Amino acid sequence: MKTLSSQSAPTLRHRGDPRVRCYGSTFADLMEMRAPASVVGAYLDRHEGWFCRCAAPMTVQPLGHSHNGYLLTLGRFGNFGFEVEPTIGLELLPQSEGIYRIVTVPVAPAAGSEGLGDLYDVDFNASLELDQESDNLTTVRWMLDLKVWITLPGVITMLPHSLVQSSGDHLLRQIVRQISRRLTWKVQEDFHASHGLDCPPRKRAQF
Repeated sequence: MKTLSSQSAPTLRHRGDPRVRCYGSTFADLMEMRAPASVVGAYLDRHEGWFCRCAAPMTVQPLGHSHNGYLLTLGRFGNFGFEVEPTIGLELLPQSEGIYRIVTVPVAPAAGSEGLGDLYDVDFNASLELDQESDNLTTVRWMLDLKVWITLPGVITMLPHSLVQSSGDHLLRQIVRQISRRLTWKVQEDFHASHGLDCPPRKRAQF
């Protein structure tokens, strides 16, 4: 079993290499915040606090060139015994009409890892939308669309395409669901704790 870590290389998805497989998953969830949207928005604006606290156990490091950027290690992702541990650059964009977006940004390879961009590429697109339900209740709708391109060893590509694709998609769905549920729970709990409010009970994810 092979485990690798590196920054993403956004050109991999365009190379047309038959060994490259693209796996994708989406996720949606809700957070009930017992405060007006203006208070919730002010909290989300200070992402240098909540994002680093709530992303754990994923590793988060600030990107030095961007106040809104972070280096995030997603955890291990693999198929048929071949594993990578994607580390990607993310930018938390400022609010626009009550919507916050998190997108991937290119980062320079770390020393000694320049060739690992040939192994994987990640496209992370997330949004948080604020909807004030009443004076003291705001719903935050969280949506994530994640795609991972991986260059698989030739021996794996000899297996039936449908088997390799379905197993990889299933694994990524599990990872996305686990990451997203944990992140939304932690953000909800962190917000209420930091404002001295009782946190609403956890609810089942939309999907």
